[in-house]
Amino acid sequence: MSAIRLLVLGAVRQHGRAHGYQVRNDLEYWGAHEWSNAKPGSIYHALKQLAKQGMLHAHEIAPSTAGGPPRTEYELTEQGVEEYHSLLRESLTKYDQRPDILTAGLGLMVDLPREEVVALLEERVRSMEGWRKSVTEYYTPADGPEQLGHIGEIMNYWLNSADTGAQWTKDLIGRIRGGSYTFAGEGDPFVGVLADGEENPFGTGEPHAGDRR
Repeated sequence: MSAIRLLVLGAVRQHGRAHGYQVRNDLEYWGAHEWSNAKPGSIYHALKQLAKQGMLHAHEIAPSTAGGPPRTEYELTEQGVEEYHSLLRESLTKYDQRPDILTAGLGLMVDLPREEVVALLEERVRSMEGWRKSVTEYYTPADGPEQLGHIGEIMNYWLNSADTGAQWTKDLIGRIRGGSYTFAGEGDPFVGVLADGEENPFGTGEPHAGDRR
């Protein structure tokens, strides 16, 4: 699974329709260029690929009065909505993914109903606990990592990752159960995108050929 695919679909969905530069601007506003592979070239490539795959519908709109080529605006298709929700659910459930995928999922989780997110995160905890159990079949934590030489540090790291990851997820579940945040169907969502033309305080300002398309 690629974080860029989830991020691009999520950014387009929040606008309804968006051109490529808006998507890039939003992802930089979220800081995604710092913690994922959401660089301009990857973003514009993902938009084109998702359109080819039927996930996005590309609308060609009139050029601006200043001239230049027509811009393309993208909108999720029904297939794109299904793909987006599938990727989002996977990002919250699987424990053995890169941090950027979980980060993307956390930033978009409010697009799902509250109880569904709780259930997905509970599944994540069960998976992490199962992974921890499988590690302890070969490694006894009480005996310390030295029992396997320096290789034991790998097992020790895995166990600590499982323990801290499971506890963090349980804490998040508690906050969600306690009423934190606004999820799908609960009212006005948190606004996490920039209005067209709004200045981005976190933008890189680096030009890219795709910005004009």
